[in-house]
Amino acid sequence: MDENVRREIILDHYQNPKNKESITDERYLKANTNNESCIDNIDLYVLIENDVIQDIKFQGEACAISTSSTSIMITNLIGKTLVEAREYIAHFEAMVNELAYDEAILKEGIVYSTIYKQNNRKTCALLPYKGMLKLLKQYDTLKK
Repeated sequence: MDENVRREIILDHYQNPKNKESITDERYLKANTNNESCIDNIDLYVLIENDVIQDIKFQGEACAISTSSTSIMITNLIGKTLVEAREYIAHFEAMVNELAYDEAILKEGIVYSTIYKQNNRKTCALLPYKGMLKLLKQYDTLKK
């Protein structure tokens, strides 16, 4: 991917993040995820019905990488089954850690394909995914 295109996508999702809004609907599960070494502190909210992600919202303060990564993750996970969501997350984590991954599954998420070159930024890119995994685990526990 062209470096200028990569920057444009990240900047757009940082300046105009998808689904960044407050939520009071009690049907949503909530998880906080933060990076203790910087300002990144995000609350994620997910609405799951019949094992399908219906909606995701977020609130908080974070750097450009964490905010844009959250926005891109949300765009790619809404409408997915839990199996598909876990697959997406696994491919994203593999990409960030320089392992084999499928670009077609990640869509815009591939803008972080070179984030491994800045090891401290990997944490920022992975932050929303760690929160999403908490939410999926929370859902699984409640479903039992």
